[in-house]
Amino acid sequence: MRSDAERNPPKIDDEMLRWAIRFHGHLGPFLILGLRAGLRAVELFGRDPFKLKAIVALRRIIPYTCFLDGIQFSTGCTLGKGNIEVLEGDGIMVRFIHENGELMLIVRDEILEEAINAEDVEKEALKLLNLPLDKLFMERH
Repeated sequence: MRSDAERNPPKIDDEMLRWAIRFHGHLGPFLILGLRAGLRAVELFGRDPFKLKAIVALRRIIPYTCFLDGIQFSTGCTLGKGNIEVLEGDGIMVRFIHENGELMLIVRDEILEEAINAEDVEKEALKLLNLPLDKLFMERH
């Protein structure tokens, strides 16, 4: 039987986007990538931040670290609860661990390059908001 999240995958509507921007401070592509990755985990596992853990490997510099705010906001995995771990790495990879399975998402190199080189970060963010997930991430279970 499919969960509610699988029948109705979570979407980034205007209200969620406004709250995420308020949480993070501005609209940018790395925030959107984090939101989209986190919502994919919510789609598969449901949104129970006490049963989900995120392990994120990325370059620990801005703007890469903006991805973390998107993960925290969308999943409830937070530094305060200790269910998000941040590792130094190349690119951006997130591994979600849940009692019902695991999900690994790797941001595609071409997406990272476009996000880093974007002249208009808000325009780039809005573009990423609407791209199919398989264009943004390599997904492994």
